[in-house]
Amino acid sequence: MPALPLPRRFLTPSLIPLPKRLSEISDRGNEAPPAAAGMREEQVTAIWRSMKNLYATGMSPGIALSLRRGGEHFFERTLGYASLEDRQALSVDTPICLFSASKSVTAMLIHHLVERGELELGKPVCHYLPEYGCEGKERTTLMHLLTHRGGVPRINDPVSTEDLFNPARITELMQKAVPQNPGRRQAYHAATAGFVLGAVIERVTGQTVNDLLDEVIRKPMGMRYFRFGMQDGSPAKNYSTGLSLAPVNAFIKYAVGANLQEVVDVSNDPRFLDITLPAGNLYATAEEASRFFQMLLNGGSWNGKQIFRADTVRRAISPIGKGSRLDRTLMIPMEYSPGFMLGARTLSLFGPGTQRAYGHLGFISIYCWADPQRDLSGALLTTGKGVIGPHLPALVALQMQINRQTLSR
Repeated sequence: MPALPLPRRFLTPSLIPLPKRLSEISDRGNEAPPAAAGMREEQVTAIWRSMKNLYATGMSPGIALSLRRGGEHFFERTLGYASLEDRQALSVDTPICLFSASKSVTAMLIHHLVERGELELGKPVCHYLPEYGCEGKERTTLMHLLTHRGGVPRINDPVSTEDLFNPARITELMQKAVPQNPGRRQAYHAATAGFVLGAVIERVTGQTVNDLLDEVIRKPMGMRYFRFGMQDGSPAKNYSTGLSLAPVNAFIKYAVGANLQEVVDVSNDPRFLDITLPAGNLYATAEEASRFFQMLLNGGSWNGKQIFRADTVRRAISPIGKGSRLDRTLMIPMEYSPGFMLGARTLSLFGPGTQRAYGHLGFISIYCWADPQRDLSGALLTTGKGVIGPHLPALVALQMQINRQTLSR
């Protein structure tokens, strides 16, 4: 079958052409020699070629990819722009919103409080937040929220854009929400559970979520960004891309409570940087995201510091069921641990043959993961938000290339 012609412009509402030479808009970090990661130069080149093919589809103005193998950071590169409007280049130091991949970080803060003896996952949420114990949520546990079985995957009451900039208002709506089969029905909670988990953290510790994040992860691991919202710096801008189809927008609104363009507009609003969304607005570079997952792959250790106990990490990444179940929000088979999306033998979010992988997807096109089978940690961050478009074969090809080239040592 002949290859499909690639677009000559970004598939955004604005008619902005792709650059003729990708070398003009690429950046590279301080990569370890391929041999240090047990790889050959041609294997790294094959991954880079697949990344360029993904960019050439025009579906994402900016792409950042960071990969570690055996703890060696052998790949750190970006392609594209942080902002199309002013042609600001995307560098390896540009922070990008992780969207739902933020959930893994919030989950690990919850597990840290379990480690400290301040929380128990099996206890009802209302043990820590008494006001949450109403409308049938009295038996909803922290474990239910972490594994998308809290019964409130979305808020049925009207939620305005302004409400999204008022987390206290969303938390209030969550308290009033009536759950559907809590503890039994698996349905991805795109944003709702994060508000409740964040409220639990703040109630139990007396700290903000960011204060605890600074104390437990960001400062001990030497991160510059890696916070909910941003205090300094300019993040990459997000763009809606690809075909805008009514069924696609209806599905996204069903899953996250707003259509694709609305989510993109909210993420680019300056007020988005001033709030804390435990399920959706952690900012990090690709290197910082892969560093976090490398720490988990190391059993909670980073540069001689024990960030989490090894048994805490095992609990966080262990499946809670007997395999994949149909997720009633995403409408695909999914398997969760208390805080992570898990891989599968045949095909998963992390590509085929990733039965030991764990990580998280972030709003359509963000992937952060670790794969013990390959001794691999990675983060693929993209700024184009599109469901239908020419990027799909190229995205799968990149995933397969990474998995193929890092499988054997």
